[in-house]
Amino acid sequence: MQLPEYEVYAIKYGERMGTRGDMFMRGDLHDAPMAMDYFVWLIRDGERAIVVDVGFGQSEGEKRGRTFLRCPTEGLRLLGVEADAVEDVIITHMHYDHAGNLELFPNARFHIQDDELGYVTGRAMTHKVLRHSFRLADVLEMVAMVYGDRVVFHDGDDDFAPGISLHHFPGHARGLQSVRVHTARGWIVLASDAAHYYESMEKEPTFMTHENIFDMHESYRKLVRLGGSLSKIVPGHDPDVLARYPAPSPDLEGIVARLDVEPSR
Repeated sequence: MQLPEYEVYAIKYGERMGTRGDMFMRGDLHDAPMAMDYFVWLIRDGERAIVVDVGFGQSEGEKRGRTFLRCPTEGLRLLGVEADAVEDVIITHMHYDHAGNLELFPNARFHIQDDELGYVTGRAMTHKVLRHSFRLADVLEMVAMVYGDRVVFHDGDDDFAPGISLHHFPGHARGLQSVRVHTARGWIVLASDAAHYYESMEKEPTFMTHENIFDMHESYRKLVRLGGSLSKIVPGHDPDVLARYPAPSPDLEGIVARLDVEPSR
């Protein structure tokens, strides 16, 4: 069977300027500045549009010191996709910057790992330090979606649709999943936070936010094996994504990167 060839886009909706010490354990003796971009992703062909993650809202972002540039739904609209027409949203994990706008997709089914929802509704959340990256309202909204028959659970690696598969990479979050997509340039992997930066896969620094350090480092290596080449893997927060990949049109420069074409490096 011939697999579909999807278009894939990274859409920037927020940013922050931190330091290497904010991002990585033993990050930098001189604590050099380090930028972080916030993205949602769009996968589409002539028949369907699938959204990967929904970002954070303005109030939550500002409360955490992030710069909110645009609602993720506005970013999707720049590519001709209306949120109420989206039928499937893949939630890579429940951190506030990936699951903060569930209510803006009123007709979608939400795809999530069993382990992730079990983690954010279980004993781990009795520890304040472990629940810091989650927003209670998002968790409650997802539970309401379960009761409304709008959640599809996945247990580990799983086929999503022809040419799209989900892959469980725990460590940063208990039930984190990356998305593998077939495109005109072959398979690519939307890593989400299985690798925040290209550096995460190249040098394996320890990202500061994690649920299990060992699993996170193992996931870096498994991610590279799955992708086969760093040019086929798109990290979740690296500003360099917008430099390596072209915008679909000049007016979207610095906002949207098209990922189904070859990167510049």
